[in-house]
Amino acid sequence: MDVDLDAIVRNARSFSALTGVPLLPMVKADGYGLGAVALARALTALDPWGFGVATVDEARELFLNGIAQPIVVLSPLVPAMVDLVATVAARPSISDYGALQAWLGHGTSPFHLEIDTGMNRSGFRWDDVATLAAAGNLLANATGWEGAYTHFHSAERDPINCAEQWRRFQVALGALGRRPPLLHVASSAVGAYGATYAADLVRPGIHVYGGFVPGLDAIPVARLSARVVGVRRLGRGDTVGYDATWTAPNATTVATLGIGYADGVHRSLSNVGAVELLGQRLRIVGRISMDHITIDAGDLPVSIGDVATIFGGLVTLDEQAALAGTISYELLTALGSRLPRIYHRAE
Repeated sequence: MDVDLDAIVRNARSFSALTGVPLLPMVKADGYGLGAVALARALTALDPWGFGVATVDEARELFLNGIAQPIVVLSPLVPAMVDLVATVAARPSISDYGALQAWLGHGTSPFHLEIDTGMNRSGFRWDDVATLAAAGNLLANATGWEGAYTHFHSAERDPINCAEQWRRFQVALGALGRRPPLLHVASSAVGAYGATYAADLVRPGIHVYGGFVPGLDAIPVARLSARVVGVRRLGRGDTVGYDATWTAPNATTVATLGIGYADGVHRSLSNVGAVELLGQRLRIVGRISMDHITIDAGDLPVSIGDVATIFGGLVTLDEQAALAGTISYELLTALGSRLPRIYHRAE
């Protein structure tokens, strides 16, 4: 797995320039599978306000590796984990009244409040007047209330809903009685609206890591490669792989690559995915197994040791994701731990 850190920095810089406010880059899920610590260290060149993660363990990893910027845990705080969050100096996401009571009872450390404006997943409901009023009473003298945020659920395709969720967010803040210093709603997709919903911080994720977002231009960041570990010449009618799901229509060469679903190559790419080898786009044939995939190389002069590119070359990240019936996020975050991440930096 080759990771271009310069490309990551350029993508984040362009997002910051478009929105005009400080960055709170998402480095959850081990930096979308690319390595959270390495990505955070590279992104510090842009002086981000902080970094976003999903779990306390992810916050701890950054903390123990010397990341000095604030770390926001953007999954709801469970009251039983208050002490653990505090030990890694993370900002929790407070999503319900009980968690708010628990955190404020612990002290005055910073926290962010989640408002549910339509995702219906977690957070204080924007129209729950009674609960917001009760929370507002607790927040009136809460010196640690640093930020508030929400998630837009259809930013890529529904600008009318974005405007409505933004309105609901403002209504909820009004019901709470005051505004914290930092508001943030803009994920990668929301960043395509420029400064409209930038608020005080923006939370780019997949755009920074090279995934396609309508309205934004991203430089490719990641290239997944594997070596040819076997070459077979097949005759017409020969089958390949578990359950013999592919039969050679003619004599052909099949190359076996040393990578499989244990490394994050989705099994759904069996017989539909594509790779680049010797400058050609070739089809994956047969079932993808835990450690190997096979490709139809036709009459190409393939040799053991040749390097194939699964995505990040002729086959892009988003194209391979579409062939797998999923999205680029899932392809990246599925990358297995046994894949070496090789980081490149020139700037």
